[in-house]
Amino acid sequence: MQDLRLERRKLKRSKIRKKRLLYSVIFLIVIIIGIGIYLLLQTYNAANESYNELDRPGGKSELRNDTVTIGEDPISILLLGIENYSSGGKNGRADTQIVVTLNPDTNKMTMTSIPRDTRVNLPAEAVGREHAGFHKINAAYTYASLSGYGATKLTVETAENLLDIPIDEYAAVDFEGFRDIVNALGGVTIDIKKGFWEKNIYNNDKRIYFTEGTTKLSGEEALAFVRMRKRAVNNSYPRDERQRQFIKAAISEAISVGTIFRIGEITDILGKHVKTSLKPAEIYALEKEYSSIETAAIETFEIDGSNQRVNGVSYFIPTDQDLAKISKKLKQELGISAVKVQDD
Repeated sequence: MQDLRLERRKLKRSKIRKKRLLYSVIFLIVIIIGIGIYLLLQTYNAANESYNELDRPGGKSELRNDTVTIGEDPISILLLGIENYSSGGKNGRADTQIVVTLNPDTNKMTMTSIPRDTRVNLPAEAVGREHAGFHKINAAYTYASLSGYGATKLTVETAENLLDIPIDEYAAVDFEGFRDIVNALGGVTIDIKKGFWEKNIYNNDKRIYFTEGTTKLSGEEALAFVRMRKRAVNNSYPRDERQRQFIKAAISEAISVGTIFRIGEITDILGKHVKTSLKPAEIYALEKEYSSIETAAIETFEIDGSNQRVNGVSYFIPTDQDLAKISKKLKQELGISAVKVQDD
């Protein structure tokens, strides 16, 4: 009889332990789901705040016959780094311009840097008569801001005209946002190919020294790394190359396992310092499609040309031959054989 009571007690305790274990598992699942929902909502709200539609007829480039579906069709995105710290956050310059192509069929990504001093012709209807004519390409953002035409709209159109390809979307980040995002990632590891120094705009222009070799850069260091352009080292380690190198390294950092735990910090930055024509659902589609992309397989293109003085102003003049060659390569990546102009 006593043995029977003991057996019943053991069975009861076993059931209680199983229930507690089940409740604990359910509780953990609820917490995980809750955190996931919170992060998704937080990311969605931040991405929604960053959304800034390009004002284009039909919602597409004039060089497209049909609209593209993000995550399903090959697309191009213009990445812009906006220098607005010296102008108090207004009417800055698009000092960094990189055209990215993404092809879901080949899971391939390319990056093409457009030098900030590239000579382009800005139309009067976009910048007004007083600013119409030839300028450096980074000025398109400034003058279109002043005229009310639309800074990103003209910048996208100018890149389209230069490369003779459709630019489907854009993403722009200012210097402060760039610094804060790198810090939120916990820094970005870079293999520095040649030593140099650059001023720290956030610390009274004190010098930041970069030595050859692999190192992890903070936000302020990373900004100095991609900005430096005036000293002799630029001939052997050019600014455009460093920018493409940094983006590759940042992609690797962003898709690392630990990044998800910093998403709260990153989303706080997005709405304040990032503007993009990509909707939250489209950003999610891109993340889903390309989150496993191998950064070693990212192909980079560099525009050949020369620095020349025209009417007393120093410009970068691309060669027509190289522009045509790069345009052809990018069209292949976008799955188009020729420029597609919408019929009247």
